[in-house]
Order: sequence, then structure tokens, then C-alpha cells
Amino acid sequence: MSPALAVFLLLLAALVLTNVWATRRVLRSHEFGNRKALMVMGIWILPFLGAFMARYQFAPPEDSRPAALALPVQGGEQPPAPQVLRMAGLEPFTVRDHLSAPAGLPLMDWQALDHWAGQAPTPEATTEAIALGRRAWLLHLRDAIGPHMHLHESADVHILSPLEPPVAQAMAGYVTKTRQRIARVLDGVARFNPGEKSVLLVLESEELYYHYVGQFYPDGGEFAFSGGMFIHNGCPHFVVVQADLSTIEPVIAHELTHSALSYLRLPTWLDEGLAVNTEHRLTGARRPAQTPQAMHQRHLAFWNAERVQEFWSGDSFHRTDDGNALSYDLARIAVEQLARDWPAFSRFATSARRGDAGAEAAASALGIDLGSFVGALVQASEDWAPRPATWPTQPAQQAAYLHF
Repeated sequence: MSPALAVFLLLLAALVLTNVWATRRVLRSHEFGNRKALMVMGIWILPFLGAFMARYQFAPPEDSRPAALALPVQGGEQPPAPQVLRMAGLEPFTVRDHLSAPAGLPLMDWQALDHWAGQAPTPEATTEAIALGRRAWLLHLRDAIGPHMHLHESADVHILSPLEPPVAQAMAGYVTKTRQRIARVLDGVARFNPGEKSVLLVLESEELYYHYVGQFYPDGGEFAFSGGMFIHNGCPHFVVVQADLSTIEPVIAHELTHSALSYLRLPTWLDEGLAVNTEHRLTGARRPAQTPQAMHQRHLAFWNAERVQEFWSGDSFHRTDDGNALSYDLARIAVEQLARDWPAFSRFATSARRGDAGAEAAASALGIDLGSFVGALVQASEDWAPRPATWPTQPAQQAAYLHF
């Protein structure tokens, strides 16, 4: 063997061993899946440099444990669910007197909590009192679901889940980063209230997930299958099924967007269009099951002047047939087109009213007829303007927003 070949083989062996070590370090870390995948690609594409970056950007598992300030998450070390809330300047709030369990899982009387907190001497104290009530509810919900559930708390998020401590901590970090990114992407539109934590409920099975979210739908009603849901009933929170964290990332981005927009009371189509586009912007669009041309043909076959009124009222988003997916897709396309002029779109989004599906705001801020605009997307020649008088009921604040 020539000396040059021997040196080459030694360097190749060193490179392979270094890359294998760096890859294992990344895969054993508790970072989220997308970041892991990008770093592993970098390790093998950039000789030695990729491994060097992994060495300093990814802590090994023993260095990734929760910080000392994080709540312990083993069952015996968790704080007990409080029976009474106490704050200076307020009468005690007896928690159990304001809990009900219509589906075997505790629900707080949020109006009673808001009334109690509203008597606090300052707005900051009111926010703190509401936060105490939400935390108390989560602890009672933890006890009701089972000893495998733990409450993890950080500066921006409560996570109630069966996740291991490092995984819960990584998820909390992802939520914090995603809140910041949503605020930047939807500049002037998205808003997270100061002092208000995001609340994430991770459930271990689809059976428990659908049992829980079923409380927020009319008795006996059907609802579309989903991978996550933002619940706006009382305590805004979002619910997902436990899965690989890389699978949950898009759900978190989608539902956090709903949370950041909830103060606007947007028309459903606008709310969902913003959530889907923001999700794709932050986590990447999923590979479509059909080509754009095939989806366009489905739109042409489905939508007509009658069904588009369901789109404007929000009812089509709760269909259990093809109209469900087509509603989300039409909302995505419409918002993607309208948001190209962001300053004008921002004025539109912050003034759109649910009662007319945003028609008046579109004319004022964007200078368009909303019905003609959406009709043109599916080559309709009819008048597709929102007609609230024809809707079965006036659209109300949704109790839940799906991610599927």
C-alpha cells in the first residue's frame, strides 16, 4: 500500500468516526426533530466542520436536564392541586366549588374565575389571579387523567403531559421560540398578552384526545378528524396527541397562531388561512397528497354560490366530507394572495368583522370585492359576496379550531 493511500484511508476513517460520533450526539440530544435533521445533513455534507458545529450547538443528554428552576415532574414531587386560591386584596376562591366534570374530566367555571380575578386592585393582579386559576385547573386535570401526567412550567408556557422531563423542556423551549417567530411573521396582527402563558395539553392516545375535545362540540354532533385543536372556551389552550416531537411541531405552530389571533375575533376563513400559512412558513409545507392541478379541479367541482356561504360563515370548516379539506385549502390560497401587500393586509386583518366575513374591511383596506376575489380563485362567474342574512345563525366565537 502506498503511503499516500494509507494517509487517505486514515483520514477517511477519522472522518467517518468523527461523523458517527457527532451524529449520535445530535440524535441523543433533546432538540426538536427538524433541527436534528438539518444538523445531521450538515455533519455529512461538511467534513469535520459539521461535526465541530454539532459539538458546540448540541448538548449531550446529561447536560440537557431541566434547569433547577423548572418544576420537578415526577409524580410524588409534583405540587398538589390547590383547593383554595388566595391573593392579597381578594376573598379566597374555593376551587372545587367551581369545577364540574361533565365528561369525567374537570372543567373550571371560567366566568366565576374571571369575576373573582376582576376584583383585584390592579390589572397586573387580575392577570396573576387568572394565571393562578388556570394552573389550579391544570393540576386538577392532571390528577383526573392519571399519575403519568405531569405539569411542566416555564416563563411562557404550561405543559400538561406524560412526557419525560427533557422532552417537556424541549417542547417548552420550542413554544417560546415559536411565539416569538409568530409575532415577527404576523407583525402588527399577532399578539400574545403580557404575562399570559400558553397552555398545552398533550394526551397519550387518540381515544383520550377525542373524548376531551368532544366536550367543546354540541351534543351528538360530528366533527372532523384532527391532529390538534385550539380550544377558545374559557382558558385558551391547545391540545395534541402524543407523538414524535417533529410531528407535533406544525400543530404547535398552527394552534399558537390561533392563540395569537384570538383577540381579533376574526372570520373563520381568515383565521384558518393565517394559521395554515404561518404553520407552513415556520415549519415547512407538508408534501401534498395531490398536485395543485388536481386540487384545483376538486375546488371547481365542489364550490358553488350556496356552498361558498358556508365558507363565509365558517360552517364548511366543520364539514366531515371533502368540504372540510377544501375549506382549509381555499382559505390558505386566499390569505396567501391577499397578504402579498402586508401593510394593507394588516389593516384588513385587524379590522375584519366576523358578522360580514370581512367584506367591508376588504373593500376599505384592500379595495376589493371579497366575493369576486374568492370567486375568481375557482373561476366562478356568480356573485359570491358574503350574505349574512342567508346564514343559519350569525357566526359566533368558535369554541375550537382544528389542525388536521
